[in-house]
Amino acid sequence: MSAQRPEPGQTMIFQWRKWDGSEHWGGEGVYLGADQWGDWIGQPVGWTSSRPGRSFVAESPNVTLVPRDASDYALTVHRGHPRAMRIYIDLAWDVRWSEDDPLLATAIDMDLDVVRHLDERGTRTVDQDEWQEHSAQFGYPADIMAQLEARAAELETQVRAQQAPFDDATADAWIDRLVALGLDRPLR
Repeated sequence: MSAQRPEPGQTMIFQWRKWDGSEHWGGEGVYLGADQWGDWIGQPVGWTSSRPGRSFVAESPNVTLVPRDASDYALTVHRGHPRAMRIYIDLAWDVRWSEDDPLLATAIDMDLDVVRHLDERGTRTVDQDEWQEHSAQFGYPADIMAQLEARAAELETQVRAQQAPFDDATADAWIDRLVALGLDRPLR
């Protein structure tokens, strides 16, 4: 993995793909910096994410952690999300920075997600149906499936306990930095 990173405030892309290499979500963001947990990328209000056939515009500021010591998840934290989403963790494979391009982070989406809503839905692991469907379609190796299922359970426990970096204070400091940049775009 490359040690080269963007300068704080520089725009960049986080590009996801599926296990078979096909395109998945890609989002524009701004590099915010790093702490003990890893690198933080912000997505201001009005910035876009897209995949083949679908796109959305960020309705609330959010930050994504590319962990320093893990390559099997990416943590996204929202502030003021219109559907009460606070945390969205994408279980992944090979989350990393591009070796050739410091403005690109990449990952393989592995379907399972840990989500924390600030309403009656609470914290739970979601998309098990997609996980089962894609494991058959793409032939996920059994050992990787077992590892990621265990990791999803571990992350869900940590989110429920609000252990750093899954606590509010850690991400809120990065969201404050993002908001201070004043990069919001009008919602269309």
